[in-house]
Amino acid sequence: MKAALITAACCVGAALPFAASAQTKAPPKAAAQASEVTLVCEAVYLPARTTWTRTVSIAYDKKRVRSVQIDGVPVYTFAIQETVILTAIDNERIQIDTAAQTWSSDFRGQATAMGRCERV
Repeated sequence: MKAALITAACCVGAALPFAASAQTKAPPKAAAQASEVTLVCEAVYLPARTTWTRTVSIAYDKKRVRSVQIDGVPVYTFAIQETVILTAIDNERIQIDTAAQTWSSDFRGQATAMGRCERV
């Protein structure tokens, strides 16, 4: 039993200097500079025939899209299929085509919206 405790103490003692040296390592290279694109979309909602101005902010770096905000609200999750960003806020499912600069969305079949976007 004493031999097992001594062996465990030796292993823990040997690990401590390694952990301390790991903490003093230089920080990794700074993350790539993030850029942001803002789109202003004029979406016409049917059947009410109302026009809403929606602002979409897309933050990205050299590798991927980092975050999406719609009307200043960060979306919980999003997916990307080629040039289309798919996301949802509340009950509205939203598709933003960044190449064609279009907006389309629906409220679970109760209302739909389509519109165009401009980069600002």
